[in-house]
Amino acid sequence: METDAALKQFGQGIDRLISRQDLSRAECHAMFRQVLTDTQPDLHQGAFLAALTAKGPTPSEVAGAWQAIVELDTATVEVSRDEPLVENCGTGMDSLKTFNVSSAAAVVAAAGGVRMARHGARGLTSACGTVDLLEAVGIAVDCDVAAVARSIETCGIGLFNGMSPRVHPRALFRILSQIRFGSILNIAASLASPCRPSHAVRGVYAADLLTPVSRVMREIGYRRAIVVHGFDAEGCCGMDELSTIGETVIHELHPDGREDTYSLSPEDVGIRRAKFADIASTGDVRREAVRFLKVVAGTADRASIDIACLNAGAILYVAGKAATIAAGVEQSREILDTGRALSKLYAWREAQADPGQASLSRFNDIARQAGLADRVAQRL
Repeated sequence: METDAALKQFGQGIDRLISRQDLSRAECHAMFRQVLTDTQPDLHQGAFLAALTAKGPTPSEVAGAWQAIVELDTATVEVSRDEPLVENCGTGMDSLKTFNVSSAAAVVAAAGGVRMARHGARGLTSACGTVDLLEAVGIAVDCDVAAVARSIETCGIGLFNGMSPRVHPRALFRILSQIRFGSILNIAASLASPCRPSHAVRGVYAADLLTPVSRVMREIGYRRAIVVHGFDAEGCCGMDELSTIGETVIHELHPDGREDTYSLSPEDVGIRRAKFADIASTGDVRREAVRFLKVVAGTADRASIDIACLNAGAILYVAGKAATIAAGVEQSREILDTGRALSKLYAWREAQADPGQASLSRFNDIARQAGLADRVAQRL
């Protein structure tokens, strides 16, 4: 049980946040250590997360939280660095809930030779998170970090489940299993990858987070990255992806330390604008798994293919596989047209396999719904 002095000190930190005062990196780090070690009451822990979220975390606060998570609650694993190690993910908490674009884009990019080290979670502010979707298509989401590292090494892509005690053994699984609201953890925890990628395409839920999140990423060791926020046609609502329905604002980190901020429209990369209804999430994991398979097979509708290729093109660009995002988009289309993305998904399922018969049966059923039963049968 915490002493009364420690309770008061932690409570004073919460009061400061409620009054919209910022914490230093060291102060936020110290408070997060108490959350992660469960040495504050549940009410204090929840109040701290809520107050920090309501105020809006600063780069220093995010870095302090990230530092505590890495130190106390992240299993680590080595992955070779011969090629850039790239992550792509979104923060969630955005107002436009698209289908799981990042997962489709990651498979396409991996098929283009990018080494993808993903770090995702189940849906907290959505009905179908990365882990939910990939579990549905037969990726083992509860394996240990060594198994994920082997998958990255052998087939170029792997997923660390940010809500698994095998990945974050001390606290994150406990906290994330109990909350259903977005918080600083959407940023800080997602950055706490067991293998510390050097490159990234990261989506954020608000444009005013582009620079702060970029600064955190630079501070914690990313060499090259783009942080993105996409808008709808009216520029009012946003998504944590590059958008095909409106402009995308991009903050880019270069290896030499330069930083650029610019806007990208779908037309800039040869994409016709879509309607949000065409790329919106259905909220149903099974239906989303069917769409995911269609996208990586190249048989989905134009709007779904376009946004997957746009986001995959950004990954190829950041990884140095394409000279521009536009070139990356064209490369992504070629990857889909030649069937390489679907082959990469099969290879990933084998490398990071959910061995259960129920998983295989579920995948076969989803493949039939996606109209891919014959192509799947040839591989299984």
